[in-house]
Amino acid sequence: MAISEQFLEYILEQLQGLGRLTSRRMFSGAGLYSDGLFFGLLYKDRLYFKTDDSTRPEYEARGSEGFRPRPNTSRVSMRYYTVPADVLEDSQELVKWARQAVAVALASEQAKAAKKAAGKSRQTKARAGKARRKVAPGAPTSTAATATKRRAKPSR
Repeated sequence: MAISEQFLEYILEQLQGLGRLTSRRMFSGAGLYSDGLFFGLLYKDRLYFKTDDSTRPEYEARGSEGFRPRPNTSRVSMRYYTVPADVLEDSQELVKWARQAVAVALASEQAKAAKKAAGKSRQTKARAGKARRKVAPGAPTSTAATATKRRAKPSR
């Protein structure tokens, strides 16, 4: 079931105060972006915002449900939760909740970037360590060692 055009328009209107808001159709829903950062989605005429450990308890306390695209899937840790109906109806409150979701999305992106950079740093160090181990002090360079191996092979 796709989202209705009216619901999408209503949500975009309610979120006007957020600024730099765009939506993009995806599968049978739509993604919400603030300044290019994905923070929410619309699916089956329900609005979901990105959460983390600091914001999720408020959603759960208000009866929100985690995003599950397939009802038959086993329960997994959800990052997107439905926005409560009373928040949807109050544009100022909705913008406040959306800003929190944007902050969560930004923190998540920054954490991913830091993790990726740390991984690259470890890979670089590992490669450097392997290179140092292969060439012992006073040992021939790899080019010389290759040439020596070629000469040592018996010819056919």
